[in-house]
Amino acid sequence: MSQPELYLKQNVAVEPLYNQWYAWWYLIAPATAPLYVANHHVKIMESFVANPAIHVAALKNPALAGGPYLNYGVERAGEVKELLERTRKEQAASLQLAQAVAELDKLLAPSNGASLEELYKKVPDILQGYVELMYDLNNRASARFFESLLYRSPHYKESSQSLSFRLLKGDARPYVFSTPRLDSDKDTLHVHLPFRHEAIDQLYAMRRTPGSVDAIREAMGIGARDAELFSTFFTDQAPRPAPRYDGDGVRVRYIGHACVLIESRDVSILTDPVISYDFPTDVPRYTHADLPEKIDYVLITHGHADHLMFEPLLQLRQRIGTIVVPASNGGGLADPSLKLMLKAVGFKNVVTLSELESLEVPGGSITGVPFIGEHADLNIQAKLAHLVQLKGRSLLMAADSNALEPRMYDHVHAAVGDIDVLFLGMESEGGPLSWMYGPLLPAPLPRKMDQSRRLNGSNADRAIEIAKRINPKQVHIYAMGREPWMGHVMAMGYHENSPQLIEARKMLAWCQEKGITASLPYIQAELFF
Repeated sequence: MSQPELYLKQNVAVEPLYNQWYAWWYLIAPATAPLYVANHHVKIMESFVANPAIHVAALKNPALAGGPYLNYGVERAGEVKELLERTRKEQAASLQLAQAVAELDKLLAPSNGASLEELYKKVPDILQGYVELMYDLNNRASARFFESLLYRSPHYKESSQSLSFRLLKGDARPYVFSTPRLDSDKDTLHVHLPFRHEAIDQLYAMRRTPGSVDAIREAMGIGARDAELFSTFFTDQAPRPAPRYDGDGVRVRYIGHACVLIESRDVSILTDPVISYDFPTDVPRYTHADLPEKIDYVLITHGHADHLMFEPLLQLRQRIGTIVVPASNGGGLADPSLKLMLKAVGFKNVVTLSELESLEVPGGSITGVPFIGEHADLNIQAKLAHLVQLKGRSLLMAADSNALEPRMYDHVHAAVGDIDVLFLGMESEGGPLSWMYGPLLPAPLPRKMDQSRRLNGSNADRAIEIAKRINPKQVHIYAMGREPWMGHVMAMGYHENSPQLIEARKMLAWCQEKGITASLPYIQAELFF
């Protein structure tokens, strides 16, 4: 008797993992993943195994959410120790590469402007052939990594990639960047599969088109032992229909955080996909089920984990026509190529944009706009705001731009003219440099220096400076991490007197005074032009 064809449930969360840790930008790139394993994952697990009670106590303090503390009880110490030991064994080559990067930094530190030619012989063996040694114009030596070669080397460890399946019944999810997923987590299925595997696309296609559960289980290499649990992720209930927008103008839907769907009759454009799962809730929101069957363009502003999220991206991969990323191929540790990364995990059509470079789309264009700030003064090229022009309307998706140099927007305005709608992030506090980039640093920064270099967006004064210079008709403040489904990556814990919300309200008041339509969208919003 043939089995009925079923749909993948809308509330199945599938987390991409690297060595059982939540996968993000720096855990994909082969030059940086070893540094995070050695300088972040191993150290946190060692700390927990040595004294789990400290971690338990720390996480009772909401102010320490997002800190380097494992979110497990003391009874899980044995499992964490087992993962630690397995990491040391299976990631031995990665740990060696991380040590080699540290040795390379020490090798280059004394360089004083004399030729670097002789130093190539002293580069650690594991790195030889993968780096170029160079000076900047001030005779400061550094190394450039040949990322394209590293992706074809044993240092790109697809064997460390896996997926963790479970059903969600609410938005609350524990913070993911300081805690690995353990194999024994209840009602969770852990599947070892490289992110580029075509079976992942076949699985996610079943959100809309029913298919054989046995066939997809076999394609994903899931054994009979896990068949019963895997079957719980499917249903005979079809998703609600999501017809493509067919109006005469432009429809803009705020999906949440920095995710905005811009549609005309001819084209659909989705920015920084961060999307809620669909389950019964009293809080209406747009979910995966509300996205069009085909998403023509996905725009990524930068690689931070709340903007470049592999969890929703892998779910959408088979529906995306073109994914557009900032151009970057400098080979620096802090700034890996997004194009190489996305192609490595299975995205077929990845296009790069440089500043003021345009991509023609049906009925308009997408133009890259310079983006300053939110990267703690590091030389990050993989960041770009997007000017979307459709049907005679213009929207600037400015992401987390911190107007450190407001006059840049005078030059932007001279190049692109007035815009209709400005979407701007105003997370004006931000974490210190080490919160994101610490594992890449050759030595810890002094606390005062670390705290002074923030991963922040504009405050009210700087947001006003941007608006004055580009003259928008509307301003919408987004990318604030407020949505309840963002807690596992943001850990913001906003309250009414949070500095970020105070600054946002100041901006809204200024807009009202100037006769500019403005909003602070939350959960769900829809605009028509």
